[in-house]
Amino acid sequence: AVSGNTCPRGAEYGRNEISNPTRVLTSTVRLTGGSLRRCPVRTNKAVPREKLLEIMKLLDGIELVSPVSAGQTVISDVAGTGADVIVTRSL
Repeated sequence: AVSGNTCPRGAEYGRNEISNPTRVLTSTVRLTGGSLRRCPVRTNKAVPREKLLEIMKLLDGIELVSPVSAGQTVISDVAGTGADVIVTRSL
C-alpha cells in the first residue's frame, strides 16, 4: 500500500518503485575529434534498475566521433529494454 501521497502520480510512482523500479540513466561516453573528451548521454526512457550496470558496461565500450547532435541515437534498444541511449548535447 502507498500512503501519504497528495497526488495520483505519487501513488503510481510508489507502487512502481516497489514492484518494478526504473531509472533514466545518464552518463558520458568517450568522444574524439572535438574540443571535449566526453559526450553526455542518457536513456530516452526509464529502464529497469537491474539493467543499469549492464548498460554502463556497454557505454564503457562506446567511442563517438565529433560532431554529434543532441538526440542522436548511440545504442538502439539497449540491453533489450526498448530504450535508446541518446546524445544530450551537440558537440
